Amino acid sequence: MLSLKGKRVALTGPRRAAELARIVEKLGGTPLVRPTQGTAFLDPARLEPLLARLVREGVDWVLLTTGMGTEALARAAAAVGLGEAFLDLLARARLAARGYKTVKALKALGLWPAVVAADGTTAGLRRALAAQAFEGRRVALQLFGVPAPGLAGWLVARGARVVEVWPYRHLPPDPAVVETLAREVLEGAVDAVAFTSAVQVHHFFEGVRALGRLGPVLEAFSGPVVAVSVGRVTREALTEAGVTRVVMPEEERMGAMIMALARYYEEVHACGTSR
Repeated sequence: MLSLKGKRVALTGPRRAAELARIVEKLGGTPLVRPTQGTAFLDPARLEPLLARLVREGVDWVLLTTGMGTEALARAAAAVGLGEAFLDLLARARLAARGYKTVKALKALGLWPAVVAADGTTAGLRRALAAQAFEGRRVALQLFGVPAPGLAGWLVARGARVVEVWPYRHLPPDPAVVETLAREVLEGAVDAVAFTSAVQVHHFFEGVRALGRLGPVLEAFSGPVVAVSVGRVTREALTEAGVTRVVMPEEERMGAMIMALARYYEEVHACGTSR
């Protein structure tokens, strides 16, 4: 039976932290909630002018990058009396979705995307859209809490007229939380750190860099402390930050991530080595 007995696992995601903590505890581990990402949804009233303009002027494409953002836009439109008009806008436009959660959110609205980035990455979305013509096309791009200059610039370079839509923004974490987690990593007070979004990775390593401890933290992640990723996008962010060993589940789910960590420790124990 898989176990995390004696393992201290830091959880950097604010969403579903309590649920993940229960899974860690059920496997015998000790969860430590260390959120390195905050999310703030915009007031529907602030989105109303943009939503009204999109509905009025129409769009050729709508690129949806997160399930949470797709759901937030539908809620905001309904809150300001534009629910049906917004759904009609989506139904008339060509839709592109990044990842399974976005596809799931669209299906809940009775919609299906014309283009899907199955790997859930922005690079995958660009590849999936590479054969499409964007010259002169009006494109609504739902952003995922942070700017996406690479994707927006890629569209503009192909002649698209891009309208950026922000249903929410990611807030920087409390510096004290980042400092605490960095210290725990360096002192061996945690055995693993579980990241559930690229934003968490960016915020943590930006904070570590500001503390002047990037080198030692990366060294710890190549030694006693295990970095755990929920999926490909987060793993890519960890790799770009300089982490060389990342545990990731085959199925990109939060619960599966914790089970993958337990399986990793089981394999290490069986081999009698640390990896």
